[in-house]
Amino acid sequence: MRNFLIGALMIVLGGCSTAPTSFTPSDPLPPEQVSHRLWQELLSVDVRDGVVDYPAILRQGQLPSYVSLLNRVDPGRLSAGERLAFWINAYNAFAVTGILDGYSPDTLFGRYRYFIAREYSVGGQSVNLYNLEREILIAQFHEPRVHFAIVCASASCPKLQSWAFEGQHLDEQLNRVTREFVNDPLRNRFDRSRKVASLSMIFKWFAKDFEARSGSILAYVGEHVQDPSLRQDLQAGDYTVEFLDYDWHLNGPSPQY
Repeated sequence: MRNFLIGALMIVLGGCSTAPTSFTPSDPLPPEQVSHRLWQELLSVDVRDGVVDYPAILRQGQLPSYVSLLNRVDPGRLSAGERLAFWINAYNAFAVTGILDGYSPDTLFGRYRYFIAREYSVGGQSVNLYNLEREILIAQFHEPRVHFAIVCASASCPKLQSWAFEGQHLDEQLNRVTREFVNDPLRNRFDRSRKVASLSMIFKWFAKDFEARSGSILAYVGEHVQDPSLRQDLQAGDYTVEFLDYDWHLNGPSPQY
């Protein structure tokens, strides 16, 4: 019931705004000059095995420069791969920014403030995390692997990587984060004797995306597990599925002001 109420609140309140479809940056960057170098440098220093050092990011003060750069980009002028990488990086950078700004998804009301009430600027337009995820990343790209690339600053989310997503390496990077998430025993567990797959709530919340790609959640998970015999069992549908509680606690030490 609690998860249902959370989802209902997000849907109702999320409908109050929509993601932009065109962009008008006041100081536009040419597509060939769009770079995620600042984000890459931050991640390589302040993220270790998915643990985000928020106090260090706050002290360093580099993130606002990258976020300001995002507002100079017209994503519509980027190639498809570069555009998807851009939006993934933007989501993750905004998610970290929200934490530094004092927002948190740790409570029901906190999730409303964090995902919906807080807005960010891209190409001269406003967007929140909720609509960026659903109306841009999901609706426009139809790529279920993005669910393992975007990170909403919570312990049960996929790990924030120590590197930025890049258009020229995007397919390899998306495969990597998907395999890592599916095979992470803290996020998904498989009881071979009982034939029960205890999966992340991400697979429940976005079931349609995984079913559209592979026919079922189990089939999708089976495509990415490392154990060949487990893969065969999952793809045969021999497992019962249950979903793990989602841990909304912060994925690193809280920023110190």
